[in-house]
Amino acid sequence: MNSANERVFRSGDKEELGRVQKELRQKIRKGKDNYRRKLEKWLEQNKARDVWSGLQNIAGHRKGVGRDQASVHYPPLNPPLRLSPLITPTPPPQSSSTPLSITDDQVRTQLRNIKGWKAPGPDGISPRLLKDCADQLCGVFRHLFNLSLSLEKVPALWKTSCVVPVSKTPHPKEPNHFRPVALTSHLMKTMERIILRHLRTLVGTQLDSLQFAYQPGIGVDDALIYMLHRSLLHLEGSGSTVRVMFFDFSSAFNTIKPSLLKVKMGVEDGTWEWTDTWLHGQQTISPTDHTQVLSPFLFTLYTSDFTHNTTHCHIQKFSDDTAIVGCVSEGNDLEYRTVIRDFVSWSELNQLQLNTSKTKEMIVNFRRKASHFTPVNIQGLDIEVVESYKFLGVHLNNKLNWTDNTHALYKKGQSRLHLLRRLRSFGVCKALLRTFYDSVMASAIFYAVVCWRAGSTDRDRSRLNKLIRRASSVLDGPLDSIEELGERRMLTKLTSIMDNTSHPLHDTVGSLRSSFSSRLLHPRCKKERFRRSFIPAAVR
Repeated sequence: MNSANERVFRSGDKEELGRVQKELRQKIRKGKDNYRRKLEKWLEQNKARDVWSGLQNIAGHRKGVGRDQASVHYPPLNPPLRLSPLITPTPPPQSSSTPLSITDDQVRTQLRNIKGWKAPGPDGISPRLLKDCADQLCGVFRHLFNLSLSLEKVPALWKTSCVVPVSKTPHPKEPNHFRPVALTSHLMKTMERIILRHLRTLVGTQLDSLQFAYQPGIGVDDALIYMLHRSLLHLEGSGSTVRVMFFDFSSAFNTIKPSLLKVKMGVEDGTWEWTDTWLHGQQTISPTDHTQVLSPFLFTLYTSDFTHNTTHCHIQKFSDDTAIVGCVSEGNDLEYRTVIRDFVSWSELNQLQLNTSKTKEMIVNFRRKASHFTPVNIQGLDIEVVESYKFLGVHLNNKLNWTDNTHALYKKGQSRLHLLRRLRSFGVCKALLRTFYDSVMASAIFYAVVCWRAGSTDRDRSRLNKLIRRASSVLDGPLDSIEELGERRMLTKLTSIMDNTSHPLHDTVGSLRSSFSSRLLHPRCKKERFRRSFIPAAVR
């Protein structure tokens, strides 16, 4: 039709041109209507991959380097390491418990929780089949799982994974721009979830209290709130400085050594023998790839024997994202440097490879006279001091304001708004437009809102609220502003901290409770930046 339209336009026949253009518009409307129905069907069926593929077609997104090329040239997952002589860590107390025996109810519950829309693993078993036939299959799989535990063997097909390269950058051009993501057997994941619940009861007390990942009721928001609260509280004093070292590991999940992990687990009910078989028999990918179920928990357990938490320095972790926060007074950073040195030595002894080129330090100093700080040297390299750093998806800067983070959220929200408008141009119904807004656009704009809602400036909030109003006009309905949704989430988070006795800030919030009533007292704040942080703002 385009070629016919161009041909008639050149001929100068206005009547024929009008007819051809009308026919072209009708075909475009028909094509959009067909594509709209297809998108609505995918959204209703929760086919996220098909929806995103359709959105890329609508937005005219061009694909980068092919996955086949990345699969062929992807660099080795396990580069050789040069390590110091191994020192075996002190083993924890042995756990005495009865051997694990899996029941029908455990298998049935896990099968029913499978997401049926996900892709099958290398064994070709559909997750929808496992979910819908949970009652009929639970007995069969219970027998197989218990047989695997008693024989301390794992079927080879359950341990096989299909690696799919996924882009790490918006426009990948080289194989190094891809990250390997593994598709594993859903049966293996089901058994791993059951083993995971059992392991938590055995070694839960050994976990680091400042490991914020994979803990019930604790997440990214809590890790950021804790870091900012400790930092801002220290900066209330005169002559105070906060130094934060953000560590980066090279292939952290790929370098766990089973011999060291066995000592740290300290279980003697037969679970370790099965876990050891699972670790040593993985095919295609490294045994502790972060897309599996047991791997993240095993990594947190592997790193839980290095902890440090004092008034002037602490180390906190979120999976393999590790930060050492030093609260320095009058330039005395001895403890901070000592902890860093010990952590580097511990990493080498535990065969975790630090990427010193990506490890960064941020110094927060509000004193009028800028002080000179000697850079920290790690493995012969002076660590770069940066003004801004993206930690757990949030942009932090050395002024502890939220301008950089707001700018990043605004750019991300704009791109999501464009997709929302494209969906509307195809006539997608309002209900599905609202679903897309909540799951794609709002999730980006309101990411970690409890951390920055109170501390952001009016100008920053106004920029984001403008995006929300534009989305509201597309949806033709009211939407929550930054202030409204932020306040609700802050109160919810404060309540969660008060109810969770294992939360690192539970005692801090509990100390604010009035002696005469159940209400919380506002903490004393000398500086406005601390008054506008999470805990004081949530208490107000």
